[in-house]
Amino acid sequence: MSLAIRVIPCLDVNAGRVVKGVNFKNLRDAGDPVELAAEYYRQGADELTFLDVTASSSHRQTTYDMVRRTAEQLFIPLTVGGGVRSCDDVDTLLRCGADKVGINTAAINNPQLISEVAERFGSQVLVLSIDARRVQGDVHTPSGFEVTTMGGHHSTGIDALEWAHKAERLGVGEILLNSMDADGTKDGFDLEMISKVRQVVSVPLIASGGAGKVEDFPPAIEAGADAVLAASVFHFGTLTIADVKRELARHGYPVRGFEEPQSQSKDA
Repeated sequence: MSLAIRVIPCLDVNAGRVVKGVNFKNLRDAGDPVELAAEYYRQGADELTFLDVTASSSHRQTTYDMVRRTAEQLFIPLTVGGGVRSCDDVDTLLRCGADKVGINTAAINNPQLISEVAERFGSQVLVLSIDARRVQGDVHTPSGFEVTTMGGHHSTGIDALEWAHKAERLGVGEILLNSMDADGTKDGFDLEMISKVRQVVSVPLIASGGAGKVEDFPPAIEAGADAVLAASVFHFGTLTIADVKRELARHGYPVRGFEEPQSQSKDA
């Protein structure tokens, strides 16, 4: 593996504040998004992801302003998602300072949107967010994983692996794979799901959901992720970006802005 592993903080934003809960429930206030973005940039984050978790039209203009102010604080790639429904939405977010745009529900409702965005702006700006979980109740899929929407509250019955593979063929440039079962639990990433999705796609894969300690991150890379994304462990001071990069470097993975001290030679 030659490319550096990316460490990406995620800002889940609701009504102008960063929030975080468990399985998208019992949300806690985690701070001001612009201030947190600036702090993560100082800490050495490789990218930043900004998700409008409510994507209410009444807050959309506020979100655009927040994206502009956040982008002004950063000199690293910024991905913005939540409520993106058209090429015009993508265009507006890019003009506000986003480098990449995430789509989820709109792509499920209209898969052709992926091709339209890729053709107009290039695949490199398009991140498909997949909120997946193990099937429940009467739902059955070939892989045992299904795609959900509405923060995991709505079952689509769509097989997560088939959707990832189809989205890549339609032109998506990257996949943000979020485990709804693990989200906010701090019990570790869903390694089985990461591994299975990696087997069917070749585009960069971002692992999300479940990080609780530094030891959780290297296994996600081993399972097939190209980047690791986390929220609450960074927001509430459990870990720093440097902590995660140090652990990845200790396991031999290349990271930017951090080098493990070299042991002295016996001849030194």
